[in-house]
Amino acid sequence: MTLEHTKTISLQFPITINSVEVRSLILRRPKVRDQLAAQSGGSEMEREIRLFANLTEQTPEVIQDLDLKDYQALQEGFAGFLS
Repeated sequence: MTLEHTKTISLQFPITINSVEVRSLILRRPKVRDQLAAQSGGSEMEREIRLFANLTEQTPEVIQDLDLKDYQALQEGFAGFLS
């Protein structure tokens, strides 16, 4: 059995980052330090957004701009690393 180190999340609703259309995000496998870094206050969703921003090397604002269907795909990709 091989463990995936990254997952490509294809966006059904592409976003624009610095005038460039982005059609996918690369989600890397989480580490304990990522979880710790995301725990600095705010709601559960704000902490999750910070975690996903860190794991995709994006800003929290980019994650907040995702369509909810694409955000759900990000959540599912993350959950897949933990199962």
